[in-house]
Amino acid sequence: MGPAEILFETTNWDDIPVTTHPGESGTAWWKTLQYGDLRIRIVEYSAGYKADHWCSKGHIIYCLEGEMISELADGSAHVLSKGMSYQVSDGCSSHRSVSEHGVKLFIVDGGFLARK
Repeated sequence: MGPAEILFETTNWDDIPVTTHPGESGTAWWKTLQYGDLRIRIVEYSAGYKADHWCSKGHIIYCLEGEMISELADGSAHVLSKGMSYQVSDGCSSHRSVSEHGVKLFIVDGGFLARK
């Protein structure tokens, strides 16, 4: 899909349906808006969450509450806590999320993060 034309609208995230995604351990809950290939989400990871895969897709992630660790395939680990963000393009750094006590994130991703 290509870019979508998005007219002005507000979003009451309380009205967006939740989908459940089990991790290697713990659970992720997603509330998702989709506009063409643009995806906007509020994602919560339970305490004890560890992703069940390494992700190579690009994201812009802003931490709303809590704390998580982004483990990178190169062996490094980066803490993301309330008020912090990280940004990565597709294919630049394989990563997976881990959260000991739980976290709530605002995530934007899509084709605009593809490497040229």
